[in-house]
Amino acid sequence: MQDIGKTLGAVLGLGLSAASAAPVDLGKQPGAAGISSQGDPVLVQASASGSQAGLQRWIAGFRGRALSAGISASVFDAAMTGASYDPDIIRRDRTQSEFTKTIWDYLDTAASDARVTNGRAALAKHRSVLERIEARYGVEKEVVTAIWGLESAYGTFRGTTPTLGALATLAYDGRRGAFFEAQLLAGLKILQSGDTTPARMQGSWAGAMGHTQFMPTSYLDHAVDFTGDGKRDIWSDDPTDALASTAAYLASFGWTKGMPWGVEVTLPQGFDYAETGERVKKPVAGWQAQGVRQVDGADLPDHGPASILLPAGAQGVAFLIFANFQVIERYNSADAYVIAVGHLADRIGGAAPFKAGWPRQDRALSFDERIELQERLTRAGFSTEGIDGKIGPNTIAAVRGFQRAKGLIPDGYASLEILKRLR
Repeated sequence: MQDIGKTLGAVLGLGLSAASAAPVDLGKQPGAAGISSQGDPVLVQASASGSQAGLQRWIAGFRGRALSAGISASVFDAAMTGASYDPDIIRRDRTQSEFTKTIWDYLDTAASDARVTNGRAALAKHRSVLERIEARYGVEKEVVTAIWGLESAYGTFRGTTPTLGALATLAYDGRRGAFFEAQLLAGLKILQSGDTTPARMQGSWAGAMGHTQFMPTSYLDHAVDFTGDGKRDIWSDDPTDALASTAAYLASFGWTKGMPWGVEVTLPQGFDYAETGERVKKPVAGWQAQGVRQVDGADLPDHGPASILLPAGAQGVAFLIFANFQVIERYNSADAYVIAVGHLADRIGGAAPFKAGWPRQDRALSFDERIELQERLTRAGFSTEGIDGKIGPNTIAAVRGFQRAKGLIPDGYASLEILKRLR
């Protein structure tokens, strides 16, 4: 969930099945089970270097730190007995995304007709509890259902990896030892609270758990006991606590009921593409005065300051996005994930697919091509402020500068065509 970042790893399978390994704080880096606005398919594998004996030595050293943090010896020993080193987890953690997937290919799966149909069925089955959750937390039932659909295909793929073993493996031999040690300690606190047992604590390889894939620290901060049985049970076949916890999570970051995440819009001739992106916010009246309209020609809905987002440049779908967009970003910061959640929620609620098309003739740039693009832009006098293969705001600004210089539409879209022009 949360901040797994803009890298599409486990996400492009879509959750464990669906779209990300949710509330994680893995950051915006490749190989973490997250999602990038473009995707993931071809992977470069890295080997694991640890061993079972090494893990056991690490656990022995960690025991003292855990006890100092308030974990009882009996809880620690019962929980960590049998924890095993899993080299496949380390290989997956170190996997680098060499190629990415386009946003339209991602959305084809994330908001497919089948996922919409299954989402409507899931909502109908759990309507009563979802309506009570909506009344309590002010988060629409369709939005909660959409996150459930992306994270675990409505509970059908929640993950079967033992969470404590996965976190211990990652803390011992992973790239982010301190982060995963903190998650492991949080997992032990969950056990000590009595909410679940080590055997039931299962999820993704990265430690995300339950129907909506909470990491342990996110669980401690946001999980709720909505059933009133004294346990915050996100692992049960009954999704009630998990769905309520998801709503509580979004509410804690400022979700506004009745505010759309965004709406599809059309842009007028002569529109200034330098004004696109989340960093540029204007009152809706300002966008309206410039000629921006909903895709059916209607006036724009006014839900406060808004931005224009073009995830595939001027040739793709255009969105006017509101503050709820940024709230979904707290679950997973990738634009594609946020759009997928929002669009799936809209479709579950009866909305139609996007009306505009995507530049499906394009393919995503490989990692090496993104590096080359940044190098060539910088050499041409359009600095990307660093060469890291990530298409962030600085690279988008550099692309815009190059496009203006060449008389092209300055939409900042880092396409293969731009790279070819730079060569």
